[in-house]
Amino acid sequence: MEGLVLLNALATRLLFVLHSLVGVWRVTVVKKEPWYWLLALLNLLLFLETALTLKFKRGRGYKWFSPAIFLYLISIVPSLWLLEMHHETQYCSGQSGGLSQNTSRKEDFNQTLLSAERTNRADDLIETAKVFVNNLSTVCEKVWTLGLHQTFLLMLIIGRWLLPIGSGITRDQLSQLLLMFVGTAADILEFTSETLEEENVRNSPALVYSILVIWTWSMLQFPLDLAVQNVVCPVSMTTRGFSSRFFCQYSADLWNIGISIFIQDGPFLVVRLILMTYFEVINQMLVFFAAKNFLVVVLQFYRLVVLALDVRASLRSQPERLKGEHRCPDAPAERGVSPEAWPGGSMEALALPLQASPVTSDDSHPTP
Repeated sequence: MEGLVLLNALATRLLFVLHSLVGVWRVTVVKKEPWYWLLALLNLLLFLETALTLKFKRGRGYKWFSPAIFLYLISIVPSLWLLEMHHETQYCSGQSGGLSQNTSRKEDFNQTLLSAERTNRADDLIETAKVFVNNLSTVCEKVWTLGLHQTFLLMLIIGRWLLPIGSGITRDQLSQLLLMFVGTAADILEFTSETLEEENVRNSPALVYSILVIWTWSMLQFPLDLAVQNVVCPVSMTTRGFSSRFFCQYSADLWNIGISIFIQDGPFLVVRLILMTYFEVINQMLVFFAAKNFLVVVLQFYRLVVLALDVRASLRSQPERLKGEHRCPDAPAERGVSPEAWPGGSMEALALPLQASPVTSDDSHPTP
């Protein structure tokens, strides 16, 4: 079992590094500057985290936070930023020149495959790999960027599933967290693909930066496990007052509400409203998802009010329960002796010692 935990921890982090390197490679191809390979040095943080986790945690995760997911975000997000900010976008328009070039390269790729099947020499395999990479380079930038966004979100979900869990989260809570991530990832992907495709948005670099900032901010919810972990409240916390009991009893629900309002649905709603009102970008999908974000925000506030009313009702009923307990005292109190008045603090102290007394009866006779 310990070996499987170590294998999952290493394999998941290796997938993170490989996907990050693909993003860096794509940036170097688009920018045509080899010094962008320096972005790959961000993976050194993930290697350091892997070594520390294997040494101190035996590959296990942490209770509230996933450092591996957070460092994966650090390594891949800059590459996606550079790809989105690249203005010389290769449109997939299907020009004749591009088609002929792709066709000729596909033919070369097929011929190389046939030669590799005939002869198993290493040179043919290397040539096959080169042609395959060249064919990947001919894919237009728009498709590459969208594919990186999609695989990025899938890697977050699959990686969180494969990472060994810590002592603070159960399998049931992990399944709930993964289901939440699936819905969150779909909304985030729709947000970026919908807003950044608009021509009016691309013509405003400040707006593109703002959308990417909101997108990066929404990614910070993936390393957190707070939305599914319930805290067991001690009795002292439930009797202090409304705020102590409210934040302790419904901590997981409050985190879920806060993430939805301040990290995802709230910022997404603001951006979509700005696009529709100020930039006059109106389409059917934009209106639909803006309405969806508005409903989610309203329902989250409604749930917050419901939880607050529930805590207030429980606090009001607590004195009534205490009065009911005072109206029904214990049996010793009914006899006029309260439990606190018992010597020694127990009923055994009320027992009287037996004294020796002469036994008399009608049949007994005095001895001379």
